[in-house]
Amino acid sequence: MQLATFTLALVLLAAPLTSEAQQTERVYRIGWLSVGSPSGAVDARRAFSEALLQLGYKEGRTLLVEDRFAEGRSDRLRDFAAELVRLKVDVLVSHGTPAGLAAKQATTSIPIVAVGSGDPVGSGLVSSLGRPGGNVTGVSAAYRDIVAKCVELLKDVVPGMSRIGFLGNADNVVNKAHFTHAQAAAGTLGLAMEYFSATKPDEVGRALAAMSRARVQGVIVTADVVITSRQGEIVEFVARVRLPAVYFVDDYVDMGGLMSYGPNRRELFRHAAVYVDKILKGAKPADLPVEQPMKVALAVNLKTARALGLTIPPSVLLRADHVVE
Repeated sequence: MQLATFTLALVLLAAPLTSEAQQTERVYRIGWLSVGSPSGAVDARRAFSEALLQLGYKEGRTLLVEDRFAEGRSDRLRDFAAELVRLKVDVLVSHGTPAGLAAKQATTSIPIVAVGSGDPVGSGLVSSLGRPGGNVTGVSAAYRDIVAKCVELLKDVVPGMSRIGFLGNADNVVNKAHFTHAQAAAGTLGLAMEYFSATKPDEVGRALAAMSRARVQGVIVTADVVITSRQGEIVEFVARVRLPAVYFVDDYVDMGGLMSYGPNRRELFRHAAVYVDKILKGAKPADLPVEQPMKVALAVNLKTARALGLTIPPSVLLRADHVVE
């Protein structure tokens, strides 16, 4: 009887201690800031969450994510960033250059992992890739180095072309820089290039219509979040007007786009999760070099090429990482 009483006493004493240990388990809060929409970020968020789970975090238990989507309205980013700062998130993850800049303006103390910026240094997000400085690091998409290749791919597939359209967002400073690099690459190939801008999702249709009226013979479509929010509309339009296009994002090719050349976005966000983990464990953003894509992939849709009456040169097909038959 005494033994039973002693055992029961131990259980009663241990129970509050176990409960207290569970209650004091650290729950981290992550801020997610994007100029796009929740539907446009499904793959990115899934990749990010899966990577965090593999690193030992469980959303809803040891980690909470506060999502803020501007739905294509860049003017809302500043308020959303300020709101996340007031919530005292442990790390702020930004998607795209405009969101990264808004986050940087909102705080100099909360660590920021900027994902998908095409030119982190040129846009002013970091002072250098190797030594970011301040409270910002991230995973770059390196589109500045990719855009010239996109021009070359269009020229290879449509040898007789003379005029290319560039679909981007004039409110995105990096898109402007990409256009400058694309225009220079086009000039060396004897091509003219014109910028067509959509600063909000509902402006994409008008930009496409203007492109059609300008009679461009090919188009480069950027990875700006406003633009990618209308992927289906873009693919449907260029197919209807029989316009060859090369995209920065591979999702388009699976939807019927002709070609894409760029990093895998899902991989970018998996690597972003690794950076978040390092920061939560004590690393400083200033000491984490901005990561560049390990691989840039080329995807080609042969079915779309046939529908457009185009022949993809063997030199392009041999370089393709993904081919849709």
